[in-house]
Amino acid sequence: MRRVVRGVGEVLITLGVLLLLMCVYQLWWTNVESAQAIAASRDEIVKSWRQPLPTPTPTPSSTSPGRATPSPTAQPVPTYGSGFALLYIPRLRDKVWGLPVHEGTSKDVLAQGAGHYRSSAMPGALGNFAIAAHRSTHDEPFANFPDLRSGDKVYVQTRTTWYVYTLTRDDSTLTPTDVWVVDPVPGKLGATPTQRLLTMTTCTPRYGSTGRWAWWGVLSATSPTSDPPPDGLTGTA
Repeated sequence: MRRVVRGVGEVLITLGVLLLLMCVYQLWWTNVESAQAIAASRDEIVKSWRQPLPTPTPTPSSTSPGRATPSPTAQPVPTYGSGFALLYIPRLRDKVWGLPVHEGTSKDVLAQGAGHYRSSAMPGALGNFAIAAHRSTHDEPFANFPDLRSGDKVYVQTRTTWYVYTLTRDDSTLTPTDVWVVDPVPGKLGATPTQRLLTMTTCTPRYGSTGRWAWWGVLSATSPTSDPPPDGLTGTA
């Protein structure tokens, strides 16, 4: 009996050590790894913006046969996992100041910053520009999500444009199945969008994933990145 008790005790101690190591990895080491990945991604995005834009390919004009006119350039849809924007939130400045935004919301993407829901609109477009980020682990960009307030500004920087969104409302009682939050008109399935919206989502409680918390906002201003940054921003890329 004594041997059995000792054996069970040793197993429990081993399991406890393994659990402790897993917690250390999740709550500390993933932050270290993601902080490095976020910094590298930010540098890569800024570097890409400094490269010359590709020259549009001329296409024959339908009104003047034989003559070529430049075709309009549309904002390309980012490839999965690629970074295409930087996010600035003064209220969350400690963590969200030049935070890279990547295409997609899988675990590997969110380990590098914020992720863009692939079915949602692009920044500034009509509809709902929806993003997600971790509240704990992986550098926890949205750790202070509860600090946000209606009226707060959220700044999204792309290569050519600053987009300023103003937060309007939130809901901290959502579940993972409430996918309507990223619809073109949140809560109104099939409705035609008439506004340029922002949705930001994260997990709740902070060290769990049983619920979801969303903040919504509306586009309130735009300006070209060739101009000085919008009011309220300093030290940006």
